Amino acid sequence: MSRQESRDVIVIGAGASGLAAAGALHAAGRDVLVLEARDRVGGRLLSLPTAHPERALDLGATWFWDGEERVRTLAARGGIATFAQHLAGDTMLQETTGLRRLTGNLIDAPSRRLAAGAQSIAAALAAELPARALRLDTPVTAIRPDGQGGLDVLTPSGTLHAEHVVLAVPPALALERIDFGDALPADLVRLARATPVWMGAVAKVVARYPAAFWREDGLAGAAFSRTGPLQEIHDMSGPGAEPAALFGFAHARTVRPGFEHAVTTQLARLFGPAAATPTALHVQDWSGERWTAPSTVQHLADYSLFGHRLYQRPALHGRLHWASTETATEYAGHIEGALAAGERAAQTLLAVPADANDTALGVTTPSR
Repeated sequence: MSRQESRDVIVIGAGASGLAAAGALHAAGRDVLVLEARDRVGGRLLSLPTAHPERALDLGATWFWDGEERVRTLAARGGIATFAQHLAGDTMLQETTGLRRLTGNLIDAPSRRLAAGAQSIAAALAAELPARALRLDTPVTAIRPDGQGGLDVLTPSGTLHAEHVVLAVPPALALERIDFGDALPADLVRLARATPVWMGAVAKVVARYPAAFWREDGLAGAAFSRTGPLQEIHDMSGPGAEPAALFGFAHARTVRPGFEHAVTTQLARLFGPAAATPTALHVQDWSGERWTAPSTVQHLADYSLFGHRLYQRPALHGRLHWASTETATEYAGHIEGALAAGERAAQTLLAVPADANDTALGVTTPSR
């Protein structure tokens, strides 16, 4: 790429928040480019295709709930089928003293899922952008003010120029992977480094089976455990129980040699011998994803920092905009929160005419 390549806006991250921001900016006529470090779109929306057409199992975000209209609207616009999370049946409780069967589903609340997997939301958003507006396998290594009111974005392939940049990655990851020099204010740096990464310290385990046998036993596929390795378990079967699957969450630090055997042993104790032999067992350790989790992810625990007021204000003289689910003031940690954060970043950016002085944002930009 040429050093002279310039765009109105560069969005860093092709997850739900980045693609939502890019879509809104493109629709408003801005020349936008999305840079994604991975070889795929979706970020923490990661879905595993199955032999069932248009059905997938989610290794990342899974549900959306009543009131989350951005997800619902986007699914309808993209023709993505949704279905209700299975709820019927009893809950299993695993304690150090043994097992207990509790009447009813005490874990799951009414929610919906995307039959083709949550990653289909990202794919639908990406499909609405021009092909030239998305570059995969392009990590950003540094962002620098250019001295004339814009920003230079450095990648291994070269440097691009933008009037605005949207950071659609977890703040703590951005501070670890991207060199800002000393351009960011100290309070913002402290905040970003301390903000947890949603799902960043979690391993998600999906066990596939030929049939949802637990339902025949009157179980919901729901369980929670005080002994682990999985701390909570849910039914992840598709519509009509096809494909059949259970999934659970574990602390990422417990993923070590022997983890998979411990998981199947636990599932068999909770749901019977048939659970000991899944047709496939998928372990997605998000703490090991270099484009999701910073090295400090296990130590970040103050979720009250989500949606912090500093994330609502552009940095670097109004040119750097925060957009990830961690920065959302509503539904933070959800797909809906990611979409809301991307939407908010785009609206803030669009509120300032492309060639207007940044005093509209209450800041002063050096003269060009």
